[in-house]
Amino acid sequence: MTEHDNELRAAWAEVVATARRTAAEGLVVGTSGNVSARVGDLVVITPSSVRYEDLGPDDLLAVDLDGVTRAGRLRPSSELPLHLAVYRATDARAIVHTHAPHATAVSTLVEELPPVHYICGALGGIIRVASYATYGSPELAEAALTALRDRTGCLLRNHGTVVYADTLATAYDNSAQLEWMCRVWLAAAAVGTPSLLPPEEIALAGEMLRAGGQPKT
Repeated sequence: MTEHDNELRAAWAEVVATARRTAAEGLVVGTSGNVSARVGDLVVITPSSVRYEDLGPDDLLAVDLDGVTRAGRLRPSSELPLHLAVYRATDARAIVHTHAPHATAVSTLVEELPPVHYICGALGGIIRVASYATYGSPELAEAALTALRDRTGCLLRNHGTVVYADTLATAYDNSAQLEWMCRVWLAAAAVGTPSLLPPEEIALAGEMLRAGGQPKT
């Protein structure tokens, strides 16, 4: 087994573990959502219509950046075009796509998530909502890229979330934070008019978070 094979297997194990976590922590239901990681010119991605708990080491699935299967026998996620578009357009090394309930609810209400918390700075700024397009379509991928401009995460109208990062751990954590921010805004908006953070505060928070979360000295 080559070093590249070992890298693919390690990435697959992390992809499966992350996908199982999205289900365990309520960010997806059933076989919805998808997770991927880039290894060189290949993308390891969860398959379509297979329960995450049923996936094992021998189910490894990898495609190239043109979407051609290079390893595995299962069919790639229907959202493969979305993942490939993000990898081609950004420096992403990992992507998490969820159907998180609060985030999906917010995506039906606004054009962008009102900035109720500074953690949106971790994703580059105020979170946009991508225009609706049919799942798995090139149009959805294009809409997501527009919403992701200068951001590492966005909401997908009437659909869910997509977040990318340099590691799966960060992509997952930021997906969970995005769902949490949506839950906070829904709770606050249900009883009043939430106070919102100004752009300069979000930018400052983003700088601090990228520097390890410490105040500037």
